[in-house]
Amino acid sequence: MTNGSRNGTTTLHLVLAWGFVGIPLVLGVLQTLINAMKLFQ
Repeated sequence: MTNGSRNGTTTLHLVLAWGFVGIPLVLGVLQTLINAMKLFQ
């Protein structure tokens, strides 16, 4: 197995990258679900 620092990608970089993508994605999905629920009320 290779070490994370050997190829230049650290665990911190991975966490920051996933957070940068994941947080807006989750917020967008939640906003879509909230707006979709308005259709069924």
